[in-house]
Amino acid sequence: MEYIIEVNDVVKKFKDVTVLDHVSLKVEQGTICGLVGRNGSGKTVLMKVICGFILPDSGQVTVDGRQIGKDCDFPKDTGVIIENPGFSQYISGAKNLRNLASINKKITQEEIVKVMELVGLNAQDRKWVSKYSLGMRQRLGIAQAIMEGQSLLILDEPMNGLDQEGVEDMRKLFQNLREQGKTILLASHSREDIAMLCDAVYEMEHGVIRRKDVENGSMQFV
Repeated sequence: MEYIIEVNDVVKKFKDVTVLDHVSLKVEQGTICGLVGRNGSGKTVLMKVICGFILPDSGQVTVDGRQIGKDCDFPKDTGVIIENPGFSQYISGAKNLRNLASINKKITQEEIVKVMELVGLNAQDRKWVSKYSLGMRQRLGIAQAIMEGQSLLILDEPMNGLDQEGVEDMRKLFQNLREQGKTILLASHSREDIAMLCDAVYEMEHGVIRRKDVENGSMQFV
C-alpha cells in the first residue's frame, strides 16, 4: 500500500487555541479521502498545513515522499482549492487560466479550452470573473486545480455554490479522475458527496481527528 500523504502527530496552535491536536492521517494513492466536521473543526487548517501554507508547531507532513517545510515548501504536482478561489476580477475566466498556465508552461491553449468545457464553462465567454456567479467561480477554481494534470488534488468544499446538476457533474469528474489514478483529499459538509465518492473518511472535531469506518459507520480514534 502506497501513501501519497502522511501526516504524523501534527500540532498547530494559534495563541492559546489548539487547532490541530496531534493529528495523524494517511491517504492512499489513487483514492478519494474525505474530511468531515463542523466549521472550525480544523479541516481547512489541516489542508493548509499539508500544502505548506501554514507550518505546524510540531509533527511532520510528507507528500509523495518529501517533507513539507524541509524538502519542499509546496507539494509538487498538486492542485488546490482552499476557501474561495482567488482570481483576477476584471478579466475573463479563460484569461485567468491562461495567465496561471504561463507560469509553468505545461499546457496549451487548446488544453485550457478542454478543461473549461470539462467543468461546464465556455472558454469563449469574455465575461469578467467579477460577473461570475458563485457556482461559476467554483467551476473555474476546479478547472485551475486540475488543468495541468495534477496527480494530487486538495479540495476544500469544491461543491460550494453549485446547483444539483453541477454537483452531479463534479462527482462524475472526481470519480473519473480517481479512475485515472489521481488522489483526492476532499472536505465536504455533504454526507451524500462523502458517501458516494470517498474510499476513506476522517472526521475532525475540536482539532482531533477520528477515522470513520465506512463499512459500519463506527468511529475509531486514529
